[in-house]
Amino acid sequence: MTQIDGGKIDALFGSAVEQGSYVGGAAIAANADGVLYESGFGTATADTLFRIASMTKAMTTAAVLHLVDAGKVSLDAEVREYIPAYGELQVLDGFDGDTPILRAPKTQSTVRQLLNHTSGHGYAFLNEKLVKYHEVTGTPSVLAFHRSMLTLPLVNDPGTTWEYGISTDWAGQVVEAVSGQTLGEYLGEHVWGPLGMTSTTFDASGSADRLIPMQSRMPDGTLQPNGIELPTPPEIHSGGGGSYSTVGDYGRFMRMLLGGGELDGTRILSAESVELMFTPSLGDIALPDVIKSSDPLLCNDVPSAPLPQDWGLGLHLMLANLPGMRHAGTGDWAGLTNCYFWVDRAAGLCGAVLTQALPFFDEKIVMGALAFEGTVYAEVGAAAAA
Repeated sequence: MTQIDGGKIDALFGSAVEQGSYVGGAAIAANADGVLYESGFGTATADTLFRIASMTKAMTTAAVLHLVDAGKVSLDAEVREYIPAYGELQVLDGFDGDTPILRAPKTQSTVRQLLNHTSGHGYAFLNEKLVKYHEVTGTPSVLAFHRSMLTLPLVNDPGTTWEYGISTDWAGQVVEAVSGQTLGEYLGEHVWGPLGMTSTTFDASGSADRLIPMQSRMPDGTLQPNGIELPTPPEIHSGGGGSYSTVGDYGRFMRMLLGGGELDGTRILSAESVELMFTPSLGDIALPDVIKSSDPLLCNDVPSAPLPQDWGLGLHLMLANLPGMRHAGTGDWAGLTNCYFWVDRAAGLCGAVLTQALPFFDEKIVMGALAFEGTVYAEVGAAAAA
């Protein structure tokens, strides 16, 4: 198996911690055969349990596709076929004073649209209409992982726009409705358990000693503890952002995707379902040039790379080479807590950098993650061409 000089990566992250870019984190690089690099740095270890936020989405997508493989869910079925109450959701067009202006959607969202974020759902930290809706209705933040998140209105008609939001939370509800289990129970039985992901969970109760404090980037550039804690146990298993994991566990999930749905002789998903995750699905719907933040404490503006991109199911897709790094066709995504991962099937490589810091898309953390990725490809000799 290809070996990586871990000393170079250790030095990279050690320097980043000294310079204040990171407080603590962990990183992994792997191929289908095994782990090439895995370590914690700063205040974290490889055994640290991270709040991985939207990195949960790819795993929830896998749970849905597991049900598709079993013939129990159809991607093109309307969501209300599995959850009748879903058909009662309305679209938020604006406000009359402080009164929300709501109307019925022109079409009903499908399961597929939940998985590629064209279902019409949004997030308050990225949508001003939802900011006001939370204010005037008193609906808790989605980070409360409260069942009230399922009452939030759509912000677009399904099938018209790509907008990042609680779509995958609803996908998790489809899993629960069809299986009769909680999302965590279903993932535990069919994904986490078979893959040996023994630390991944929606409930970190009793695991406080394995967590590191959440940090926020201050105006002076330092990272300081912000006191943010997620509810444990949560009222709802948030398929869009509520799980905890380690780099080793998430590495096994990524390696399963590299293996076309199989790892160490255990098949989780059909090759066809994995292929769907990596197949562009947006058609004429364009991704935004910038994902604009409406809450600078949680998220910075996220600019898009000037390269062709799309969305598969549960994964963002880069459709061109990133020179010196990932290849065209790579699937990736991230988590609000400045966690990042990629799965490059062309190179047979995957990797992740996990931290616990806000706001999302922190420039120093992103630059460190990119430096890690470039170092991995250089060490393996599999970098994408210009």
